[in-house]
Amino acid sequence: MREILINAQRSHLTGHISKHLANIEVLLQRPAGIGEHQDIQEAIEIELGHVADYHDKLEMLAKFFTPKQIEESNDEES
Repeated sequence: MREILINAQRSHLTGHISKHLANIEVLLQRPAGIGEHQDIQEAIEIELGHVADYHDKLEMLAKFFTPKQIEESNDEES
C-alpha cells in the first residue's frame, strides 16, 4: 500500500509540473493569445513558482519516503 501511495503522489506532482511547464510554453510561444495576461513576465514567474513548489515536493518525497533514501538516512544516524 505504501508503494502505491508514494507512486500516486509522484505521478500527481509530476503531472502538475508538466501542466505548469506547458503553460509557460504557451506564454512563451503565443503571448498575444493570452488576453487576460498583460504582464507576460509576471505570468511566467507565477508558473515557475508553481513548478518550483511541486519540484521541491517531489524531491522531499524522494528524499524522505523512498526505500533507498530511508536506508541511507538510517545509516547516517548510526
